[in-house]
Amino acid sequence: MKIHTGEKPFSCHICKYQCIQKSHLQKHMKIHTGEKPFSCNICEYKCIKKSNLQRHMKIHTGEKPFSCNICEYKCINKSDLQSHMKIHTGEKPFSCHICKYQCIHKSNLWYHMKIHTGEKPFSCNICEYKCIKKDRLQRHMKIHTGEKPFSCNICEYKCVTKSNLQSHMKIHSGEKPFSCHICKYQCIHKSNLWYHMKIHTGEKPFSCNACEYKCIQKSNLQRHMKIHTGEKPFSCNICEYKCINKSDLQRHMKIHTGEKPFLCHVCKYKCITKSSLQSHMKIHTREKPFSCYICKYQCIRKSHLQRHMNTHT
Repeated sequence: MKIHTGEKPFSCHICKYQCIQKSHLQKHMKIHTGEKPFSCNICEYKCIKKSNLQRHMKIHTGEKPFSCNICEYKCINKSDLQSHMKIHTGEKPFSCHICKYQCIHKSNLWYHMKIHTGEKPFSCNICEYKCIKKDRLQRHMKIHTGEKPFSCNICEYKCVTKSNLQSHMKIHSGEKPFSCHICKYQCIHKSNLWYHMKIHTGEKPFSCNACEYKCIQKSNLQRHMKIHTGEKPFSCNICEYKCINKSDLQRHMKIHTGEKPFLCHVCKYKCITKSSLQSHMKIHTREKPFSCYICKYQCIRKSHLQRHMNTHT
């Protein structure tokens, strides 16, 4: 009857947690004491509840008893399947009262609200990095330790997270699951498609307060601002090269190491950057996306077109 009356007679003396049953309170207290009495006999996983351990063991057995009747999705938990089905129904029961954000999971809304409050409860004890989620901090810490536990079995790529490796493998498979409904653009990441769609809408929500520069991504604006400040925080430890972006320094270092991780599957061409490989592949496909509006000249690269235009001036 306490479910109907809303009565919660058991409360935690450390936080605001309240519950109906004494057993629930006893389990909750283990969060504060750090006690994890159930442990996996295969890996180092430990947990508070026996049911959590039983779910965890399915990772090792590969058992996925719950499957979607629309697509090939399979999972360990019934709750995960119920959440997955909302992808097919389009149901997003949780919505933000400040903006138009809607989502499938209550936890996603909880994290989203921190964008509005600016709250970042997890912070790095080495640098100034702060974040919303504990798992993001755990990933970040691997930057300091240099740990990259996930590696590609085709090339030398290594990374911090399993999701990054899964995304990387699509480079080898050629899979691009996300596509634009307006043009032929396809991509590996959903976030890339989201940013791409702003090209069609013309939306550039981030603007510079020093010049007229506007852009789609906040990170682009942050990089742009360094042009005005003259800041070049990344420097080469071999030569005098300095740059604004960490990614630019990583590409530069490959000049010194001789590393050329991107390979053409048609010929023996190798290169440092993905964009260079994409340009190269147009030689094989004979695609010439850049054309002169004065004459019939067409070319593979924008820089070639810019040089060509000088012949008309």
